[in-house]
Amino acid sequence: MSEDPLAKRPSDQPPPAPPAYGQPPAGQPGGYGQQPPYGGQQPGGYGQQPGYGQPAYGGGPVGPFYVATPQGEQGPVEVGQLAQMAVQGQVKGETMLRTDDGWVQAKAVPGLFSQKEWLTTLILSLLLGGLGVDRFYLGYTGLGVAKLVTLGGCGIWSLIDLILVALRKLPDADGRPLA
Repeated sequence: MSEDPLAKRPSDQPPPAPPAYGQPPAGQPGGYGQQPPYGGQQPGGYGQQPGYGQPAYGGGPVGPFYVATPQGEQGPVEVGQLAQMAVQGQVKGETMLRTDDGWVQAKAVPGLFSQKEWLTTLILSLLLGGLGVDRFYLGYTGLGVAKLVTLGGCGIWSLIDLILVALRKLPDADGRPLA
């Protein structure tokens, strides 16, 4: 009969107790879910690293913006006014805007234009418009189903949508112009 290896201990001390919930393991500084000391950094390299000051996810250029026109620059323009100009067709996705950080295209400003591309929508409308794929792509699910069931309104609805997309008169489901 062999002996149980756990039954023999090198010392008579009981095993160390596991750490309490939220406390670090024995011998390690800090705790899980706790803030590092002032000026300190989280263990394991989590958190913001020095020298990496990129904006958070979804961040983009911030205003005020100056719109490049053939006559010069127009501005300063805030994001709300810029969005109105985009809906009215005064600003396109390729329009260059100057910010404090340099020049950017208007489609790089978050929320100004749709995430859907105009050329992609045009190709979908041309090739699969009779099945409503262009409307599904833009977020109009109900109209996409109706267009699918009627086979593009016997082709008439598909032709109208193709013209609207080609003229950039069809926005996405959120009302934003296509980029």
